[in-house]
Amino acid sequence: MSHQYLYGSQQTSTKAADANAAWKAEPRLGGPRGTPRALSLPSAILVALVSIATLLPPLAANAQAPVSLQEQLNAQYKPAKMKSGFGGATVVEAGTVLAVQKGGVLGVPSTALTTCSAKFQDNKLRPSVGFCAAMFKNVSSYFQPGSKVYPLKIEVNPEKEKISFEVVACDSCNGGGSGSSMKGGVVFQFAKGYLETATAGTVEDTIGQVFSISSDGQDGGQSDDQNGEQNQGEQQAQAGPQGGQPAIQQQAQAEPQTIQLRQSTDQVLAALGKPEKIVNLGPKQIYVYRDLKVTFLDGKVSDVQ
Repeated sequence: MSHQYLYGSQQTSTKAADANAAWKAEPRLGGPRGTPRALSLPSAILVALVSIATLLPPLAANAQAPVSLQEQLNAQYKPAKMKSGFGGATVVEAGTVLAVQKGGVLGVPSTALTTCSAKFQDNKLRPSVGFCAAMFKNVSSYFQPGSKVYPLKIEVNPEKEKISFEVVACDSCNGGGSGSSMKGGVVFQFAKGYLETATAGTVEDTIGQVFSISSDGQDGGQSDDQNGEQNQGEQQAQAGPQGGQPAIQQQAQAEPQTIQLRQSTDQVLAALGKPEKIVNLGPKQIYVYRDLKVTFLDGKVSDVQ
């Protein structure tokens, strides 16, 4: 009796296992035996998401990031590549030839570690003066209007709303040797929020007031029409307007005046003329001009702003 009961229980367990295996082999949607079973809903969604994900990388690769103002300026003003040696600095790859439009950009030796940048703001160029200019006073000179230079470095700083524009002399363009003896710079200062929306064209118009792209070749040669216009201008300027001063004297008067540390009040008055205001603080005096403030200490220039 006990043996038959155990044998019957074992037989029932075997049938249950066979039934469970047969249930697992049955297709879930009633298709013919042997066909793949349909995916559940979560599995189908996962497959669809994977398929979409495989398409996204090519689409993202095709989308191009907008060109920055820095990149546009570097493309418009190709910087020159320099190499320094014992004889000074030389250009190993020429850049875009620019013509200086305004006086006031101080040139320092091209091997110097820094430049004494002028500042251009509100369509006015404030010359390179102050301590930096005084430090290089024996080895510096101002770039003359019309002289040729190469772009050397351009830095756009949207946070401070300024563009630092550094140039180096193209001595070969100016009729000199192949070296580049002097370099200078200008900081273009803009109003708050201007660089965030400004186009490259409007920024280039501002830069062009100081450094315009020259139509001359990199050898400094001029076309016949340009030579004719230059010669005609020289002839008209020799006598000066209505018998006035010769052109050379007029140009000399137009050149920026240099204010240096330790100059006396008489020297400053001779260079800049009478100030609009004088602040007298005893040993310290401040001469206030329209675009400049000169501070004297014991009758000598101590600071220029």
